[in-house]
Amino acid sequence: MLNKIKDYINDKEFRMNVFIDRISIINYSKIISLEDSYISFLTNKGKVVIKGNNLTLNKLLDDEILISGVVSNIEVDFNAQ
Repeated sequence: MLNKIKDYINDKEFRMNVFIDRISIINYSKIISLEDSYISFLTNKGKVVIKGNNLTLNKLLDDEILISGVVSNIEVDFNAQ
């Protein structure tokens, strides 16, 4: 069990979980833009852009964010850094 906890703490892989009314993002690097219809951020792999309506950040931690709102499009560019 200690190994699982250690792996969780040391995990730095980018993850994005998309739900009906929210998006959970883990291990992002930097928020680039934050508007009610457009949120963009960098990860260790590249850039992610989320477009929609009434987008808000509900949780902001060092490496985790929770975005709520009506998402219409998600763009991922792992060539951008």
